[in-house]
Amino acid sequence: MKRLSTVIAAGLLVVAVMGWNPLSPYRDTRGVLSGSFTAMETGIQRQPNGVFVVKALTRMPEVKADMVRWWFSDYMQTTEHYKRWHPTAHVWMDWENKVPGEIVGASHLVHEYLGTELHKLRIQFVDPGEFLNAYQSRDNQFVVCAKVGLLEEPINVTSMCHVVRNTDWGAEMRSIFWLGHIAKRDGNNEVTSLEGVLGNTALTRLLVARPKMAQDLMVHAIEEMGYLSDFLPSLYRKETLDSAESIAANQQ
Repeated sequence: MKRLSTVIAAGLLVVAVMGWNPLSPYRDTRGVLSGSFTAMETGIQRQPNGVFVVKALTRMPEVKADMVRWWFSDYMQTTEHYKRWHPTAHVWMDWENKVPGEIVGASHLVHEYLGTELHKLRIQFVDPGEFLNAYQSRDNQFVVCAKVGLLEEPINVTSMCHVVRNTDWGAEMRSIFWLGHIAKRDGNNEVTSLEGVLGNTALTRLLVARPKMAQDLMVHAIEEMGYLSDFLPSLYRKETLDSAESIAANQQ
């Protein structure tokens, strides 16, 4: 009986540290690419492994998926552009490995406020298929995914996707973050490390990924995508029209 009690106690300790199902897939991606609404479109929820899932749904009248693709891949180049996206929370930006017209492989270097705390982040954009097994490129949607890490330390802490799909009246953006995915990085590669082993236990995530942090991230996503929705249609029309007129003038 004493031995059984010891085994049970050890098992409970493992569950407490590693999570209820430590071998389950890290990212709960159910419904991310769904064309219909899921049970939670805006909110925060803790996974059994301690990861916080943070979601925000933004309705974007007169916006289309191609406009959001253009914003990320082509237009956003300066701190002034970045500040327009969120005038009070966005402070500074730069790019690393950015190729005009492309987003995968680039890293967005930013200083931004989440709540009242300033964060210095490196947002490394990856192929959406790395996170979403069912992903297929489609004309009526734009999907961008990234690994989010600390700018001043080689540590990733979060992963995220924005999924924009066209509607009859504009577009809807489904933003989802998995808060608490820890990995040491070497350039763009994540490497095995003690930080990764300890950081990805449920106990560490429960201690570090706090509800307020998840709440601040959700509010930030709602606000910045709301700002983007407000100005993007007119900006896109102006910039693309000016570009088309410039090309036509040069051809004459």
